[in-house]
Amino acid sequence: MIWFANYTLTDILPLTKNNMVEHLGIEIIEIGSDFLKGKMPVDHRTVQPMNILHGGASVALAETLGSIAAVLTVDASKYSCVGMEINANHLRPVSSGYVYATARPVHVGKKSQVWSIDIVNEEGKMVCISRITMAVIEKPF
Repeated sequence: MIWFANYTLTDILPLTKNNMVEHLGIEIIEIGSDFLKGKMPVDHRTVQPMNILHGGASVALAETLGSIAAVLTVDASKYSCVGMEINANHLRPVSSGYVYATARPVHVGKKSQVWSIDIVNEEGKMVCISRITMAVIEKPF
């Protein structure tokens, strides 16, 4: 297990309230020993004018999963994790339903982390692949 503590979905829920995560309808749906999964609706909040999933919404989903996952690997009383860089390759359009994202670690270090996030449609076909680099910083006391 890569997590700092034995977290549950209930423990993660406060991180998704009163922010963009909630506005976009992103939900964290599973935490495994080395991954975090979430889903996001493809609806009026997340599509672009052509009525397909907005690339920025996919990146927001990827950053949400990667950021939450990163925070769960550190002692949150001492450290925080902030995004340094994110990239995404958009592979397939989606016009309805949900997309599902899975974040897995590539590197979890003391000062930086790299996470790979796969986003798939309801049929399990790849929609987007993203990678985020996180900085681990000390909290001011």
